[in-house]
Amino acid sequence: MVVLLCLSCINENMVIGIQPIGDVSRLYCDSVKSALEEVYGGEVLMLSEIKIPEHTFVNIKSPRYRADKLIKHLKENQPGNVTYTIGLISKDISTTKHTEDGEIKKPTSKYEDWGIFGLGYRPGPSCIVSTFRLKNKNQEVFYSRLKKIAVHEIGHNLGLPHCPDKTCVMQDAAESISTIDNVSMVLCDKCRRKI
Repeated sequence: MVVLLCLSCINENMVIGIQPIGDVSRLYCDSVKSALEEVYGGEVLMLSEIKIPEHTFVNIKSPRYRADKLIKHLKENQPGNVTYTIGLISKDISTTKHTEDGEIKKPTSKYEDWGIFGLGYRPGPSCIVSTFRLKNKNQEVFYSRLKKIAVHEIGHNLGLPHCPDKTCVMQDAAESISTIDNVSMVLCDKCRRKI
């Protein structure tokens, strides 16, 4: 409890805007709101739903929306009273995976349009989370995944890198939903100190 109070004090001027993009359940938005308030403190606002920007659509391997273009759209349209914007979308999203040298990972055809759970730049004013790949018959598992991904992507916006601690919410999903299922919805001590 003391840790949460300290985090709230550190981030009392931070305002996170939750931006529904397209048809996103209000229950999903409310779940993300409570998770962000619990982990980061500050104020979390619900923004009005917007249409999915047409220019973000691609159909390379399957119909998807480019995460980088969605993030750019959120950044360019961020309300003045918001510090960070997290977009929530129910459609599949993708990105291009690169090596540390900036080259597209091999095989190129596999990583050129890679389906993802979410994306957030470090640091940055906006991030995106998709519910598309988080589905599970057990609603408790689904909501847990959604909240963890949201906390993870805002963590990147706040400047946090991926964390080697296998219980920290900032651990890299490493292309596997099981990684998300196995982490806690908390920042490890090392990550908390970086904020």
